[in-house]
Amino acid sequence: MHRPPIAVSVRAHAKINLDLRVLGTRPDGFHELRTVFQTISLHDTITCLPREGPFAIECATAGVPLDESNLIWRAAAALWRALRRRGSLGDMVVRLEKRTPLQAGLGGGSADAAAALVGLAAAWRVPLRPAQMTDVAATLGADVPFSLAGGTALGLGRGDEIYPLADMPRHWIVLLVPGFGVSTSEAYGWWDAERELARGPVVREPQYVPGPWPSRSAQMINDLEIPIARHHPEIDQMKAALRRAGAVAAAMSGSGSAVFGLFQKRREAAAAVTALSGSGWQVLLTESLGRTEYARLCRPRRVARNPLARLH
Repeated sequence: MHRPPIAVSVRAHAKINLDLRVLGTRPDGFHELRTVFQTISLHDTITCLPREGPFAIECATAGVPLDESNLIWRAAAALWRALRRRGSLGDMVVRLEKRTPLQAGLGGGSADAAAALVGLAAAWRVPLRPAQMTDVAATLGADVPFSLAGGTALGLGRGDEIYPLADMPRHWIVLLVPGFGVSTSEAYGWWDAERELARGPVVREPQYVPGPWPSRSAQMINDLEIPIARHHPEIDQMKAALRRAGAVAAAMSGSGSAVFGLFQKRREAAAAVTALSGSGWQVLLTESLGRTEYARLCRPRRVARNPLARLH
């Protein structure tokens, strides 16, 4: 006998990639990666609210799909199957409060899917072992398993093989988001099309951040930057703007289009936000999160059911 579901809320934190190397194409058609993930404080909020009727996603942000193509929906369906529940998925509405920009390389969709898994498991009151949750997450997308772990981590394979690293010392992060997005398929398609150029000898400016790094593999190099910047030169302009504003390092995150700069002091990051506010780019101030802090912030919180009234 299933216990009646409860209403819960979960934070879905974005990420940046401190390093991203594309090692080649795998036999399954995906790309072999070596990347270093870092959780940041910027987050969406997922609220799971029991309601009679078909499963639904509700979000006020334009451009967010509300059907089966949304990773939240896919996460709910995958968890329902993993729990071997009978009948069709239903009697739940998931409200998404979106703050992470779309198609920006910040892992917003993957974070939403991971938060949905955590939130729905809590709402349905079905305790799952971490390994079980990770198994379900791995079926949804390469970044989803990391979004369950948080902190600083090495990602191998498609990015879904996660190995925790020592947390990066806290840094303040300034994000620049341009007026265009880059889909993951576009990014890797351009890398495939320009593979020889992307792999050719490139003189890179060293970008080492002072202080103990979690891994020598975190060198602020993103192999997708070159092919994407060929199509969107603004990427290089944003990196240069962040360095001029005082960032100790700057790089594109994931498959873009967001570019981030690292700052060791909040006041320096805040000054950069002020300096860049008239640039025409969206400017966001956030910070890195360690694994312990991430786990604390992402615990499901029980909420009153009356928030459902705000959905309509």
